[in-house]
Amino acid sequence: MIVTLTANPSLDRTVALPGPLLRGEVQRATSVRQESGGKGVNVSRALVASGLKTIAVLPGAESDPVLAGLRATDVPFAALPIGEPLRSNVALTEPGGVTTKVNEPGPALSQEQQEALIGLLLDQARGAVWVVLAGSLPPGVPADFYTTVTRRLRAQFDGEATPRVAVDSSGEPLAAAVSGDASGKPDLLKPNAEELAELAAAAGSATNKTAEELEADPEAAATAAAAVVRSGVGAVLATLGSKGAVLVTADGAWLATHPPVTAVSTVGAGDSSLAGYLLASSQGAAPVDCLRQAVAHGAAAASLPGSTVPAVDQTTPDAVTITALRKD
Repeated sequence: MIVTLTANPSLDRTVALPGPLLRGEVQRATSVRQESGGKGVNVSRALVASGLKTIAVLPGAESDPVLAGLRATDVPFAALPIGEPLRSNVALTEPGGVTTKVNEPGPALSQEQQEALIGLLLDQARGAVWVVLAGSLPPGVPADFYTTVTRRLRAQFDGEATPRVAVDSSGEPLAAAVSGDASGKPDLLKPNAEELAELAAAAGSATNKTAEELEADPEAAATAAAAVVRSGVGAVLATLGSKGAVLVTADGAWLATHPPVTAVSTVGAGDSSLAGYLLASSQGAAPVDCLRQAVAHGAAAASLPGSTVPAVDQTTPDAVTITALRKD
């Protein structure tokens, strides 16, 4: 069982354009897709597509369109009613996969609602092998929310089979997840290149590379990720867009690349990568094979429209090339 927490879920609308986005002009869409979204929700959707047991924990009323979408796609969920509608996000995709996103902030969560959401997650997490804390945080929620949740999980299951924790966020919530003592740090962190550059600087890495430089230089990406691992994070899975992904643990560093695919939409590709990693991990795969499945999932997602998530039988892990890297 893999449990996901999405504190700021959304109804994601993906609008496909026939050509490049033209600011200030009228353009006619070629298609429009709508799915329940948010990073954790997307991970659960991808796991369900591959037949893995999961449950998505999120705020939202039973009648909310986000929850209706989960029911329609048979994604199990546990929801906390909050008395307000959830947000909507819009993604504009151009031919070739270039994507422009406009994300709403989402409804505010009070302190009482935050505590109730944590309690709901703790109830669902018993027996889970992984708990995924993913996405942005809504207004009113402190940046260290994921750190608090991680500590609460480990305290509740102390002496039992404690689920491993994966975090996929950005900005202040991501930075907070790797600060402080070991009790609040995740077992797995999934940044993209931009987020990795920020984390590496905060962790004291000497690489001082931009996101573009990290995507172009996997050795530098591994060095940056290694600085984060040395700070106390269990492992870093850094997705590098079309360049593949780098995995760094205390035991090694590896690059995984996939042959080029025809990109249709990159919305949710990183979430699918994380789902692929967790799917393989839950089946006892070695870290390098978890990385292989992560990149296979991400490539498959990029070739699908909107925020469509692939099933494992739509992925091609045998096409992924693994290269060992230096991490120091």
